[in-house]
Amino acid sequence: MTLDSLAPCAPGRWSHDHVTVERIPSGPITLTRSGDSLHVRHALGPEALSERLVAEVTASIGDADFGQTEFELTMVGLVRSTVPDALESWTVYYRNSLEELLDGTADFAPIHDKAAELVRGSVLDLGSCFGFLPLRLARAGVPVTATDILPGTMTLLDAVAPRLGIPISTLVCDAANVPVPDDSADTVTAVHLLEHVDPTTGAAVLTEALRIARERVVVAVPYEDEATACHGHVRTFAADTLRELGRSTGRPFEVFDHHGGWLVLEA
Repeated sequence: MTLDSLAPCAPGRWSHDHVTVERIPSGPITLTRSGDSLHVRHALGPEALSERLVAEVTASIGDADFGQTEFELTMVGLVRSTVPDALESWTVYYRNSLEELLDGTADFAPIHDKAAELVRGSVLDLGSCFGFLPLRLARAGVPVTATDILPGTMTLLDAVAPRLGIPISTLVCDAANVPVPDDSADTVTAVHLLEHVDPTTGAAVLTEALRIARERVVVAVPYEDEATACHGHVRTFAADTLRELGRSTGRPFEVFDHHGGWLVLEA
């Protein structure tokens, strides 16, 4: 069943596949499994809708079988069950998240700050997901294209960006096969993407990024002892891993640590 994040739902209750998310008068986020069904209850208000929920939901999970799909459906359900209007619920989520990223209170803020510091000229962002980094760059006047393999995330970004007053281009594609010409962006970013793919696919993503970039490729990854399955991570990185990747390209590169690991390749 294809997920439509903007599909109608009953006020305070959202369901998709086997996951139901319900807003209740009070209490913490709870997750209850009954057979094949997962029921999530919460008492969030609109002010709580932002990317900071990722950490709160992760902390609420006491189920080793909780995978990426259930995590993503839970996040969508929290947003949709909190604000009745579909597009308004996502606009609130995006607006709150951007404000927290820009004021430094979001966990991801220092990563986005560093990425914004490293990009040069126009940007093509690989694996944009919700598109917060492209939105942040576009808001600052950077010409940027967001890309993702999931059509739904780009549809959502296309719907919300005009309500935020931010011009942005989107493209649905595989990060290892991007339908754009060679040298079509000054910078290509892959921020917290490579941990979601196996080494062979990751190498193909870097090759594609270098084909597209006129000036540089900026890669960021988390450092984890164990890949976080509920976030869709399939491998871990260390500085040595990034240096091996850099050397494999034959291009000049720099590796450094800043809230995780960074690899900057000169095209």
